[in-house]
Amino acid sequence: IRGTVKASGNFNASADAEVLHKAMKGLGTDEDTILQLLTARSNAQRQQIKATYKTLFGKDLVSDLKGELGGKFETLIVALMTPPITYDVTSLRNAIKGAGTDEKVLVEILASRTPQQVKDIIAAYRQEYDDDLEEDVSGDTSGHFKRLLVILLQANRQRGIQEGDIENDAQALFKAGEHKFGTDEQSFVTILGNRSAEHLRKVFDAYMKLSGYEMEESIQRETSGSLRDLLLAVVKCARSVPGYFAETLYYSMKGAGTDDNTLIRVMASRSEVDMLDIRAEFRKKFACSLYSMIKGDTGGDFRKTLLLLCGGDDA
Repeated sequence: IRGTVKASGNFNASADAEVLHKAMKGLGTDEDTILQLLTARSNAQRQQIKATYKTLFGKDLVSDLKGELGGKFETLIVALMTPPITYDVTSLRNAIKGAGTDEKVLVEILASRTPQQVKDIIAAYRQEYDDDLEEDVSGDTSGHFKRLLVILLQANRQRGIQEGDIENDAQALFKAGEHKFGTDEQSFVTILGNRSAEHLRKVFDAYMKLSGYEMEESIQRETSGSLRDLLLAVVKCARSVPGYFAETLYYSMKGAGTDDNTLIRVMASRSEVDMLDIRAEFRKKFACSLYSMIKGDTGGDFRKTLLLLCGGDDA
């Protein structure tokens, strides 16, 4: 595990619940205590604190936190208090059921999660909302974008490398895109949606030899809109999931304004998974560290919490 947030060694759920209760009691809230404590515990430990808090005080910890905190700091703390699969399920539900579809969230989660995680998400979604995630996604999207999302929801990627298919796949992608007038999106969707990551990396190399282009360059040129975003995410995740998230974080902060929702989603959901690798990829790809970019782009308790999740600078 390449996360920055680890389980606390001498963990005591009751003591932690007491500390949090005290931090929210009376006038004013001790935000610093709350953020220092929660970022120093694993998600599983936070769930134990939540259960113990209710036992001791007869109140829901997350409701109390929501009542005391505000803005994006509150959103981030609530994200940290949510079990990972529940967090993905809630994010997807809000993306589908909110005003207009938030394609960015569908793309990010469904392109980056493992097949097993996708299966768990589908089961948890059904349990939570008594709805079928695939039906909800299908009802809210269209065209080849919808088809590729449906393929990803089958969570049925091949395993390993099919040596005999590498050249054929590269040829099929070349014929579907660069080689003809108009693009045959179906070939892109079927191949990129079904082959394993290690197989696709070999296909991308063969494609480069054949066409003289990186796969990403061809997708940029040949497709557009949500389909383009999803194809690019799938290709980047096949190359490197931490690399994909490094880019996602960079573009959430680059330029005017910050996409706080993306920043929160990625920092909260990857802190125990691969944040160290994301940091290394970030440093390789961009002229600064993830830490320095967060520091320059955010403020207050929100910034403090994000920097603790980032876990260090790579100057």
